[in-house]
Amino acid sequence: MKILLSLTLAAALTPCVLRAANTEFKPGEIWTDTSGAPINAHGGGLLYHDQTYYWYGEIKTGKTWSPKSNSGWGGTRVDVVGISCYSSKDLLNWKHEGNVLPAVQDDPQHELHKSKVVERPKVIYNKATKKFVMWMHIDSEDYQLAHAGVAVSDQPTGPFQYLGSCRPDGAMSRDMTVFQDDDGKAYLFHSSEDNKTMHIALLSDDYLKPSGKFARVFEGRSMEAPAVFKHQGRYYFMASDCTGWAPNAARSAVADSIWGPWRELGNPCRGPDAALTFHGQSSYILPVAGQPGTFICYLDRWKQFDLQDSRYLWLPLQLTAAGFEVPWKDSWKLAK
Repeated sequence: MKILLSLTLAAALTPCVLRAANTEFKPGEIWTDTSGAPINAHGGGLLYHDQTYYWYGEIKTGKTWSPKSNSGWGGTRVDVVGISCYSSKDLLNWKHEGNVLPAVQDDPQHELHKSKVVERPKVIYNKATKKFVMWMHIDSEDYQLAHAGVAVSDQPTGPFQYLGSCRPDGAMSRDMTVFQDDDGKAYLFHSSEDNKTMHIALLSDDYLKPSGKFARVFEGRSMEAPAVFKHQGRYYFMASDCTGWAPNAARSAVADSIWGPWRELGNPCRGPDAALTFHGQSSYILPVAGQPGTFICYLDRWKQFDLQDSRYLWLPLQLTAAGFEVPWKDSWKLAK
């Protein structure tokens, strides 16, 4: 009887274990963490630190609704909940580390209040200060504030302390990413000038503010959702057109200096619906630790009217003589 009971119990528990054990990337499918819950880290970024990957992203829960101020471009939203963090050793199985920068519930004037906009968190580690620094897009409900915000933590899993926001170098800042170069210098790439021009701002040595040196690139090209990576001394860039939640053809570019000149390469996506970036939008490009020349392209597939069900498209990025390509895969495994 005891043996039969044990076997029955094991059989009942086995499906839960199997759901949590991810063995390959399946772009667009529901991706569960080690507890079996869907991963909730949208518009995010990744950090590799002490042989562990950390994934930070926007928590999307609750009802999706549309403020009147954004009706012209279909700007649906959910109330801000905070920034989530997940950790992983293999990039497939992620442990939920919690809400590391929660929304403020009781102060409508606070920039982290649930009624505001907190998007696209990216975290880098400063070896000199031993601080983990998070940059993110901070905005008002109508997207007119157009700030970049910063928070810090002593640990990759938080909690993060919010320090405030600014318009970098006096310029508007909406979609953004942070790139940390081999020499330790860090740069904020952000859509500016009503999204018409991309700005690249060198951050201070502690990564907590703009240094005052910046460049205007892709003037008049209207780009958002920037992602940046480097390979063999060259800088590569991916972004999207500005079409609200509607997908469009991705953009790519290359430069020998981070300051440019940047040369556009066209849409890097290959395969079904490549002209719509597989119904996704760029968020981050991750260099895989210990595998030089191996990169993962992380895209978000937004669901405009049900944002909490937005999905992730993690796809292999392939370097080419001209630049790079992102081919569609229904499922795939990272080569070892």
